[in-house]
Amino acid sequence: MSVTVIIPTYRPGDKFRRLMEKLKSQTVSPDKIIIMNTEERFWDDRMIRGVSQAEVYHISKKEFDHGRTRARGAEKADSEFLIYFTQDAVPADERTVENLLRPFRDPEIGAVYGRQLPDKNCRLIERYTRSFNYPEKSMKKTREDLPKLGIKTFFCSNVCAAYRKSVYEKIGGFVYPSIFNEDMIMAGSMIKAGYGVFYAADARVIHSHNYTWIQQFRRNFDLAVSQADHPEIFKGIPSEGEGIRLVKNTGAYLMKQGKPWLLPQLVISSGFKYLGYRMGKMYRYLPEFIIMKFTMNEGYWENRE
Repeated sequence: MSVTVIIPTYRPGDKFRRLMEKLKSQTVSPDKIIIMNTEERFWDDRMIRGVSQAEVYHISKKEFDHGRTRARGAEKADSEFLIYFTQDAVPADERTVENLLRPFRDPEIGAVYGRQLPDKNCRLIERYTRSFNYPEKSMKKTREDLPKLGIKTFFCSNVCAAYRKSVYEKIGGFVYPSIFNEDMIMAGSMIKAGYGVFYAADARVIHSHNYTWIQQFRRNFDLAVSQADHPEIFKGIPSEGEGIRLVKNTGAYLMKQGKPWLLPQLVISSGFKYLGYRMGKMYRYLPEFIIMKFTMNEGYWENRE
């Protein structure tokens, strides 16, 4: 199996250095590591010292797009498989790449995504969210699972994901301009085309965020914008039910852990998430200055035709 790792970066720091160190010790070594860096002035070549496969390409902040930047990385790869990491995703062991590639032995699989484990400073509610979205058991998902899994059928994350390049190209590559969710749009397209998406619980990375309520609002706003912009994937497959299930399960988990005082925090954060999602769904009715206040990705709107 030939494999290219692609990593978009912007002001990379310690976690990126740790990611590069972990890539050097993998049981399956990437043939090439393509780094799509935003703003050359924030780059330091010492970050990739000793990584002979690394190639760095610089773009401006104005050029960055979640879909286009990753697609440009794919264009520079001539391997059978593409693996994407974000700059803050650190492989949990030396078998992350190997375990991402193993499910491709099934010729039906077009994409594989890994398990995200909470970092040591991760708050309790977010820690549970990680276990909800990334459980211990692996799973193959196809279009036959849509009635049972709903929106979860399309779930995939470029924090740690691999794609069969031939299928990726057949689908048309990542869509752009893309505010967010280019990974789920690709996975959804593969599912609808008859391919499978595999969740590999043994392909593990350390990755979590402690978002503020406003950041959660803005993230869910962009998430909903991406869904509204791609009805060919998401129409008729609502996300709200999965969100409600997460809130209920998290509440039960907090009670089980003997921490009911965290319930108000759960309710408020969930409210911000839901409000952001609803605003994103109806973004076409909002004035531009409001959209720019709500979004996490201002460049998307500035570059949008």
